[in-house]
Amino acid sequence: MRRGIAATALVAALTMTAAACGGDSDGGNNGSKSGKGLSGTVTFWDTSNEAEKATYKALAEGFEKEHPNVKVNYVNVPFGEANAKFKNAAGGNAGAPDVMRTEVAWVADFANLGYLAPLDGTPALDKADDYLPTAAGSTRFNGKTYAVPQVTDTLALFYNKKMLKDAGAKVPTSLDELKDASAKIRKKSGKTGFYLRGDDPYWFLPYLYGEGGDLVDAKNKTIKVDDQPGVKAYAAMKDLLDSKAAITDASDGWNNMENAFKSGKVAMMINGPWAIEDVSSGAQFKDKENLGVAPVPAGSVRQASPQGGWDLSVYAGSKNLDASYEFVKYMSSAKVQQETTEKISLLPTRKSVYDVPAVADNEMVKFFKPAVDKAVQRPWIAQGNALFEPIRLQMAKVLSGDTSPENAAEATGDAFRKLLKDYK
Repeated sequence: MRRGIAATALVAALTMTAAACGGDSDGGNNGSKSGKGLSGTVTFWDTSNEAEKATYKALAEGFEKEHPNVKVNYVNVPFGEANAKFKNAAGGNAGAPDVMRTEVAWVADFANLGYLAPLDGTPALDKADDYLPTAAGSTRFNGKTYAVPQVTDTLALFYNKKMLKDAGAKVPTSLDELKDASAKIRKKSGKTGFYLRGDDPYWFLPYLYGEGGDLVDAKNKTIKVDDQPGVKAYAAMKDLLDSKAAITDASDGWNNMENAFKSGKVAMMINGPWAIEDVSSGAQFKDKENLGVAPVPAGSVRQASPQGGWDLSVYAGSKNLDASYEFVKYMSSAKVQQETTEKISLLPTRKSVYDVPAVADNEMVKFFKPAVDKAVQRPWIAQGNALFEPIRLQMAKVLSGDTSPENAAEATGDAFRKLLKDYK
């Protein structure tokens, strides 16, 4: 899930002294490239959320049926802790998993540190030409492949159909329309139209892209976040609060947003496919038809949201590489991806899976697949994940009124230049 990139970046910045949970794998018979004769243990760190983890645990353990001499040690690691825990374990050569469900922005960082095994020429890259090009982009670094795409996603506007209908409001396609709809909802019911995720910088990206901006230009090595679109993005978020179109908080944004939306305290939020299972459990959505999903509202230039998702990577220090490669092959297979979509409505990364009727007819897939195809690629650079912490800090200052959008954009750009010393 994506509870919070901010939490990940913050935890990663702290000094870690304790070894991570999990353990090195049993050696066993490394087996052959065909997958026959495999034995030993594969420790798998799964970073999925509470609503998803039972499905992933069952799927992971299904590998044991195909390879009865291999034990899968499934460990669910909270998303906000996983980045730092893996770095701590891999850097200390103790306790790292054999395979990890890795957020797309982490792959280049981990590979740059030498913590991931290259997968080119291994069984893990089975039918590589079947992957969506957008999903495969995050798996490569410096000419090598260090991960396999597992699921892909982007952000969208989730809305309560009944609340909008009762207020006589239409589904907003722009931030101006979002403010208008929120005003009607407030007048009709006294409720708030929109929950603004103000504690996590990933949610800043639709506003930045909506103004025609970007974080950096990796090809030309230039900083873009402090250009005028960056200023407008910070200003747009602040305007939603000042106009009372939205509420926010700087504490536990994920849980507070989910609870506010599920209970009907707010009518709209921006979220991704990973939230579908949790949202569906809410009182407002016992009737699943009440949940609507639409493209993120446009800024002054366009409607745009970031390309996200999860990859599977193999620890370079694994003592059971052959079994780990086969496990990644299994977990990223068309069969397992289809089961994942059918059970928890996450989007496959394999093109062929979208031809399966049960997947093609999934309501969330019908919306999110076109959105994913148009999603904006993030810079797949080693410092990509680190770029979010300066945004998080400035978002908090802007939304609290402690700084101006102009100063926030400038400060963000300055922080980026310290991280990317060869960028202008």
